Amino acid sequence: MTRPRRALACALATVPLAALLLAGCTSPEPMPTPSTSRTATAAPTPTPTPTPELHPEGTASDNQAFFDHVNRALIDSGVALNGAAFVDNLVANGFVRADMEVTPDVTAIGVGADNIVFSVRFGDTCLLGQWGNIGYTSLTTAVLSTGRCIVGTARPA
Repeated sequence: MTRPRRALACALATVPLAALLLAGCTSPEPMPTPSTSRTATAAPTPTPTPTPELHPEGTASDNQAFFDHVNRALIDSGVALNGAAFVDNLVANGFVRADMEVTPDVTAIGVGADNIVFSVRFGDTCLLGQWGNIGYTSLTTAVLSTGRCIVGTARPA
């Protein structure tokens, strides 16, 4: 046998032996078996959100959640919405009419106003609500230097 053939034969003879030795060194780890038992987990119980309340002696901030609650209820009721409807709804829910202002429903040229702004004064703070082409929004602010909540001419509430 020639030298290259002999080297090839020796190499081929040692490959199965090396594979056998290496196979013994690496034993596969047992695969975990899936569990068949299922544990029921209780869904967390949601904490109910309390219905907001009117705080007549509070500030505008103290009453904004209730103000929004009653205004959104009116909007969702499907009645025709105008300044008087918002004022009457607020009065029916405990707000004081004498502390309210509302902008006109119609512009100076007789066109329906795009938005109506209405307010309730609480001491030196005001709650302002706006309804119209922008949807509904509200904010709290300080009373203006005029002593009122709304800039411009407001109609009697």
